[in-house]
Amino acid sequence: IVFNVNRNALGVEITKIVGNRQIRKRMHVGIEHIKKSRCNEDFLKRVKANDRKKHDAKLLGETVNCKRAPEGPKPMKMVEAK
Repeated sequence: IVFNVNRNALGVEITKIVGNRQIRKRMHVGIEHIKKSRCNEDFLKRVKANDRKKHDAKLLGETVNCKRAPEGPKPMKMVEAK
């Protein structure tokens, strides 16, 4: 979270683990050390793909399931002793 912008630094808020709790710390960091977070990209990509699927299904008059499904168990293997 950015709380301050200076000429050559950015004020950011971070969480520091102290014992069994998280404390919010505010510090200024040089601009060359900052990069944009990419944690939301997969979610936004999935939302766009789901909207496209819903639109195509609506044109065809069908229903589509956009829920994520778990991967499931791995296929069976036979282990033989020599």
